Amino acid sequence: MKYWNLKKIKQSSLEKTGVFPRSIVKLFNKFKKELDPNAELDTVEEFKVSRYQTAASVKYILALLVIPIIMNQLSKSFIFGPSIDYLWNHNAHDIFLNKSQEERAFAELQRFEEKLYFEILIGKNINNSSVVINHKITDKALDLAAEYSSESSQAITNILSDLLSCTIFISILISSKRQFSILKSFINELIYGLSDTAKAFLIILFTDIFVGFHSPHGWEVIIEAMLRRFGLPESRDFIFLFISTFPVVLDTIFKYWIFRYLNKISPSAVATYHNMNE
Repeated sequence: MKYWNLKKIKQSSLEKTGVFPRSIVKLFNKFKKELDPNAELDTVEEFKVSRYQTAASVKYILALLVIPIIMNQLSKSFIFGPSIDYLWNHNAHDIFLNKSQEERAFAELQRFEEKLYFEILIGKNINNSSVVINHKITDKALDLAAEYSSESSQAITNILSDLLSCTIFISILISSKRQFSILKSFINELIYGLSDTAKAFLIILFTDIFVGFHSPHGWEVIIEAMLRRFGLPESRDFIFLFISTFPVVLDTIFKYWIFRYLNKISPSAVATYHNMNE
């Protein structure tokens, strides 16, 4: 693709909001193009640019997603995983990384003991000697120790492999500014090319998922999973503080975007959004 195509794409991606809504500007540009004697050549040229823009954007998105994921799995399986497992199992004397793991392990062991005694009381387990019971509890404790030791080493592996993936992701963004500009233009045209009803639907869907009435439960599950993945303590105070602040900040940013940009670019979409949200 020639340089003028890339220049045109970059110029469209940096297009700023004018005084008039974009829909009115597009309407006048449409009449202007129809009266232009070279309109057919311009249409073919725009189609070539659009096709190149779509292909380049898809390739860039795949590179941003596939390369970090592949490197994450390869480093976890062949570099960080075996190294951390060896060092943790041979040099470390601790099983747990934090108190949250201890609480979960102790609670699971307690449930096992209660289940064992319950089966003895109802006659389901006839081997009710103290030696047999202690042996079963000991086996369960050893299994839990091995399980949580593996979870601890896996958490350290996740931290290192995810840091590597983030580094690769940022490196791709920094080293390919032109592709990022093309992708930005492609996303802008894709979003602003939607109908007003589709825009309003996506806005309501996004806000209800991330900052809506039921979003705190989803955020709680996500934060707990992330903390457990990286071996961090599952502090309820931190989780509740995050839930009470981050969605509010996100909602403020989103409303500012509607007021600052979308209201000028597509006021009809904002009106449709307010009507659907009532």
